[in-house]
Amino acid sequence: MPVGGLSPRATDNAADLVVRNARIHTSDPVRPQAEAIAMRAGVITAVGDDNDVAPHIGPDTKVVDALGRRMVPGLNDAHLHVIRGGLNYVLELRWDGVPTLRQGLAMLREQAARTPKGQWVRVVGGWSAEQFAERRLPTVAELNAAAPDTPVFVLHLYQAAVLNRAALKAAGFTRDTPDPKGGQIVRGRDGEPTGMLLAAPSALILYSTLAKAPVLEGEDKKTSTRHFLRELNRFGLTSAIDAAGGFQNFPDNYSTVVELAKAGQLSLRIAYHLFPQTAGQEIDDLTRWIEMARPEDGDEWLRLNGAGENLTWAAADFENFREPRPQLADYEAEFEKAVRLLMENGWGFRLHATYDETIRRDLSVFEKLAAEGLFPAGNRWLFDHAETVSADSLDRIAALGGAMSVQNRLSFQGEAFVSRYGPGAAADAPPIRAMLERGLTVGGGTDATRVSTYNPWVALHWLITGRTVGDLVIRPPHNRVDRRTALAMFTEAGAALTGEEGVKGILRPGFLGDLTVLSEDYFTVPEPDIAHIESLLTVVGGRIVYAAGEYEGLDEELPPVSPGWSPVAHFGGYQATPRAGLSGARQAELLRQAVAESEQHRQWRARRDLAPESARTFFDPCFSL
Repeated sequence: MPVGGLSPRATDNAADLVVRNARIHTSDPVRPQAEAIAMRAGVITAVGDDNDVAPHIGPDTKVVDALGRRMVPGLNDAHLHVIRGGLNYVLELRWDGVPTLRQGLAMLREQAARTPKGQWVRVVGGWSAEQFAERRLPTVAELNAAAPDTPVFVLHLYQAAVLNRAALKAAGFTRDTPDPKGGQIVRGRDGEPTGMLLAAPSALILYSTLAKAPVLEGEDKKTSTRHFLRELNRFGLTSAIDAAGGFQNFPDNYSTVVELAKAGQLSLRIAYHLFPQTAGQEIDDLTRWIEMARPEDGDEWLRLNGAGENLTWAAADFENFREPRPQLADYEAEFEKAVRLLMENGWGFRLHATYDETIRRDLSVFEKLAAEGLFPAGNRWLFDHAETVSADSLDRIAALGGAMSVQNRLSFQGEAFVSRYGPGAAADAPPIRAMLERGLTVGGGTDATRVSTYNPWVALHWLITGRTVGDLVIRPPHNRVDRRTALAMFTEAGAALTGEEGVKGILRPGFLGDLTVLSEDYFTVPEPDIAHIESLLTVVGGRIVYAAGEYEGLDEELPPVSPGWSPVAHFGGYQATPRAGLSGARQAELLRQAVAESEQHRQWRARRDLAPESARTFFDPCFSL
């Protein structure tokens, strides 16, 4: 846009993009605040004020006015199942942010009506019963009423899944189906499955059932992944570390992001991990992968970061907080083989570990190898989750050169954790301040998409306030962090966990041009409103990958969502709700205005034959005008 006083001057090496008139938090201690930034060939060339960027503006430079809004470095989710999430995104009905079960069921009922025969309606992660006004799960009867003939699968955290009658049939559950190890098929008085599946404590029963649903093929996988990445860009995410996970096979399930990277169509930087999928075959898998690739193979868009988050299945401690902590059998011998193999071949790793009992056993293996001079051997390694890690274990982790990655799983499971372990234990779950006080690198993440939402601002809200999505305070002030620290966990720390702290996470000349202009000033909005922040402009490598509000249309065009009946095509992803900081009266008035405007728009379209007269939103008729 034309900007007074910034006429083109550069003739050589002009910037591709300049963003000015912003309140920039650079995270750079040399220059912590700025007003303008210039980028060329994906790299920042100038940070300062208008005078600093003016020499970089040429006739083809795109200049964007931030209109005085807050700009921060692009966010980096240090633990996100982005590859798996992308392959399934357009197939899933998202309840992320939905405030009532009534609305969720109305969405489900409408989606079931448009879902073709043979396909499922699946609600997979990003929500908790505690976020609903009703504070409960849907019942099997409600799912049967909403979708009598279409299979419906609703996953709730690591705890349970609710299936309707059609889904039980599609999944092949009968009275003769045995309970799998670590799981339970709830049965009625007649011995028939009721539609409830319980993780007891293993979530494999939930995920293996979900794996029976149809998957995307061909170009639809690319389209789904591109739309998921755009959805992440919507919240200012520019990087993510993919933590692999169950039912994510290498190299098959990674081929989509590889093809998109080759075509220059990624809008999010991804550093990925490799996770052995078959119990008893872990060492063979790791050996084969070591022969195929090395950590840091790739480029700034797509790179291998190491192994994990499981190395051996026997060492995994499942985290259904409705169930007692699992008692793991002896696993150290095989686990030591895996760690030794990785260290000898220059591979770092990350480890899923919920409980201190598991962490202590893992550390004993590491200390044994360290005594032989084999650990950490210059390799990056870290623990994920660590809700109950002890002070002693943190000291041992620091001594071994480890790092941490924490996620806001207790945003969604906090009430269950308090119920089982009490408020005292919950106050330090996980002990974030203790980690930081020891000088550990602590990355922030979400663990989306099958439990937590992928919206990083919900996680930042949890880090700062200690509150769950049900508004229960579980972490007192002594275990919370300030806004600058929380942001650094989602920017600088994430870069450090991939060995990229010298090129991203800070807005500084020579660093990658990754940034976001926010809808609200993160540093000054009331705490309840942090979770409602979105990006208005997201830039990755100098490319505008997401644009909204005044900037709508500046981003790259995506192909339409496919298949056309996709829930995302009709509802989108995260369901934004009014800012919590609004007064009740003002909030109700804004909602009333939004509903009225929506109905007027629908009537206008219907009069011009642009929409059927019977068209309605997903709300129940009682909400319509």
